[in-house]
Order: sequence, then C-alpha cells, then structure tokens
Amino acid sequence: MPTLYYAVGACSLAPHIALEWIGKPYEAVKVQYGSDELLAVNPAGAVPTLREDDGWLLTQAGAILDYLAHKHPEAMLAGGNDLRAKAEAHRWSAFLTSDVHAAFWPIFMPSRYTTDTNDAARKAVSAAGQQLVAKQFAMLDRHLDGREYILDGGRSVIDAYAFPMMRWAKKLLPGQLNEYPNVQALHDRIAADPAVQRVLAREHAPGHEKRAD
Repeated sequence: MPTLYYAVGACSLAPHIALEWIGKPYEAVKVQYGSDELLAVNPAGAVPTLREDDGWLLTQAGAILDYLAHKHPEAMLAGGNDLRAKAEAHRWSAFLTSDVHAAFWPIFMPSRYTTDTNDAARKAVSAAGQQLVAKQFAMLDRHLDGREYILDGGRSVIDAYAFPMMRWAKKLLPGQLNEYPNVQALHDRIAADPAVQRVLAREHAPGHEKRAD
C-alpha cells in the first residue's frame, strides 16, 4: 500500500485527507522535520512525501494531490476531466502553492526575511505576511461566492489542499476567517466531514497509524 509521510500542522494534511476520501488502504507515518526517518526517504527532509509499493517517491503537495486524483478517478476528486476543468485544477493548485502558502512564510519564519535581529523588525515582517495572506484569502472568498467548493466539478483535492491553510489562517490572522465568510463556510464544510475528522484525530494521536479496509 502507499505510504504518506506527514507532520502535524503541515500541508501534508491535504494528501492525508485525499487518501482517506479515496478509501483505499494506505499507511500514514508521522515524522519530524529533518529526522533521520524522513531524511531516509526524502533528502530534503520535507513533507508530504508519498512512497508507492515499488519504492517510487513523490514530493510536493500539489503534485501528490494531482497524482492521487488521477490514480483514483473513481473517487471523483479531480474536479472534472475536460481540458478546462484540468486547467482550473492546476490554476488553483498553483494559487495555493505560490500565493497562499508562500504568504505564510513571513509569519512562520520572519527571520528569513530580514537581517535585523530585533523583535520589532521580525514583528513587522510577520505583520506584512498577515497582509499578504489576507489579500489571498480575499481573492479566494470572492471566488467562493455562490459555490460550495473551489472547483466547478464538486469536492476535490483542491479543497483538501486549501484546508490546512484555512486552519493556519484561523490561528494566525488577527480576525481569523471572520472577514471571509465563504472561506469560513468551506472550512466548516470540510471540517465536519467524518473522513477529515478521522484524519485530524489520527494526526494528533501518538505513534504511527495505518488505515486499511
């Protein structure tokens, strides 16, 4: 069965949810960033990392999600199969990777973005990151107006990808998601899903977990 290496609180939550939605046997292995266990399968020491039965490794959340959606078309998580539907899925995956996820880095690690070591400088970097995140969530909120999910084809891996970032926003933005009611509604819709609740419980449980039918 495929093995997903994940870390609590990371965007690896997205493929973890996708695997649960798919409903096929898989193993989910909790790791620490930079640990020997993770470095043994991914020299970059990053999550998510997906290992298939034959040892093939795939990294990067967007690539893993796209792979899983097309490996399991019966799960209907690709958001549609025509040319434009595929383009929209790639568009929103890129948006989440390059615009939304990247906007959080000044909040997560402000020291990367300034050579000034005083607290005021780092707080200013973090505040700038919050403004970037707010800009991206405002765009997503406008897109979601009148929609239940991000893609026209219904629930997809793109919603799973957005979910950990929405959780970050609830913790790290001063107003949480209060200014983005459509994003809040999507968050709540996904959070209420029994499969997502199982994944969240598993990720916060000690040790390694295996899911099998």
